[in-house]
Amino acid sequence: MIANLGLLAKLNGRWAGRGFNLIARPDFEGHNDIFLELNLTNEELDFRTIGSSIPNRGSGQNDIDLFGLHYLQQISDATDGGALHLEPGIWINVPSTTDPVETASVTRLATIPHGNALAAEGTAFTVTVPKFAFANTVPFPVGGNVPPQNTPNGFPEYNLGPPNPFRTNPVPAGITQAMVTNPNVALAAAIAGQTITETVVLNIGTVASFTEGTNPPTVHKINNGGGGVENIPFLIANADAAQMTATFWIETVKHGNGSFLQLQYTQTVLLNFLGLSWPHVTVATLVKRF
Repeated sequence: MIANLGLLAKLNGRWAGRGFNLIARPDFEGHNDIFLELNLTNEELDFRTIGSSIPNRGSGQNDIDLFGLHYLQQISDATDGGALHLEPGIWINVPSTTDPVETASVTRLATIPHGNALAAEGTAFTVTVPKFAFANTVPFPVGGNVPPQNTPNGFPEYNLGPPNPFRTNPVPAGITQAMVTNPNVALAAAIAGQTITETVVLNIGTVASFTEGTNPPTVHKINNGGGGVENIPFLIANADAAQMTATFWIETVKHGNGSFLQLQYTQTVLLNFLGLSWPHVTVATLVKRF
């Protein structure tokens, strides 16, 4: 079955490492628009192959077989050990099709205990070394374009200079203003000095594309149009998880006369409330244990 997984094959196994989480969550009880939660994280991510093919029956073309892995993601706070995230799910390798006309893709199916379920489709390809784009954390109007890099953030909770009662206090040692502005700097720092010889890139999203507010606007295409997020009514009314985009890098890192596998990812979920989309960004660097 491993051979049928395509570029997903290297995910199989157990991974562990550290990361960073930024989320602006509603704070009605605290009488403020938001509370900005900042966490250094410990993470375990366990992948296991699904033991058989998954047949999808065709009405407009021949049947297709999917192959995949099921996974369990567990994230805790590195400072106090508190649980932050639990996510069971599946990654599947999808062949090209004629009805609809669509190129081969990879898809992540996930469920989250808050009351969300998602399907995120995308592409898999290889490069030599990873490239980390700017991860925006500035809120913007719902339905608007992602602000460009260096857009000022008008919410004081994001400025680590002065104290703020509506932000994690104290800010964990190791979290910098640069990480709050662009969490992907933590990924770049984690691989500084490493020699990476090959990288598998998994680029997925619940939307087909998103537009960054450059001049002219930059359109980032993610998939052929599949995917979406479903939420329970409470979340729709209070903090609607509208879309998710993510990139995973499976890196072969040179080590002495051999090498090891490393998994890095950046993920942005847009939480819509108070008329704004608030980027919830999570990044991590994990090493394959076995």
